[in-house]
Amino acid sequence: MKQILTALAFFFSLTAFAQMGEKNFIDKNYIEVTGKAEMEFTPDKIFIQVLLTEKDSKNKNAIPEQERQMLQKLQSLGIDIKKDVMIKDLASNLKTGFLSKDVLLSKQYQVMVRDGKTAGLVFLALEEIGISNASIEKLESSRIEEYRQEVKIKAIKAAKDKAALLCESIGQKAGKALYIQEQQIFERPYAMANVMMKQADAAGGAADLNFENLKVEATVMVRFEIL
Repeated sequence: MKQILTALAFFFSLTAFAQMGEKNFIDKNYIEVTGKAEMEFTPDKIFIQVLLTEKDSKNKNAIPEQERQMLQKLQSLGIDIKKDVMIKDLASNLKTGFLSKDVLLSKQYQVMVRDGKTAGLVFLALEEIGISNASIEKLESSRIEEYRQEVKIKAIKAAKDKAALLCESIGQKAGKALYIQEQQIFERPYAMANVMMKQADAAGGAADLNFENLKVEATVMVRFEIL
């Protein structure tokens, strides 16, 4: 047992000595630069929020009828109502008035489409059946993770190019990366102000929704050895 402990102590002492003998990157000549990159892309997942409402005391079949008509319309547009239409909320609220008490029922749906053309058709179809409480909820991309990784790679390559340029300007070279830190990744959020609906043209074309591209940005700080 004593021999084992002695051997372990010797091993750890040797390891510590070896680490102390290595030159820390802070003691080396290095250049610190920041690389930035951004990428814009078109959303391919457009979420539309639809709210159906009724007064319980006046028309008990209002929501089921609206729901039936809505699903028929969506299906006629080629939307998979089992996969891309989801019930988000079902609620009731008691409102007491001067002469009556009404139970307000509401049912909230989320409809997902994949392009602005189809989104425009959905709004027109809902308007045709008297459903006006609909809005764009959010925009997403099915390839967002791929875009995040790609923009990080572009940022670190930009840092390398910057370091090489600066070092060459004083007759030196940028060597291997000694330290890399991801400082920021930013995604421009969807804003209602970025949405515009075009009216149907004279030829009878359907309304279209144009969306400002989504954006992802990355900033990376890198220290390169100066050779």
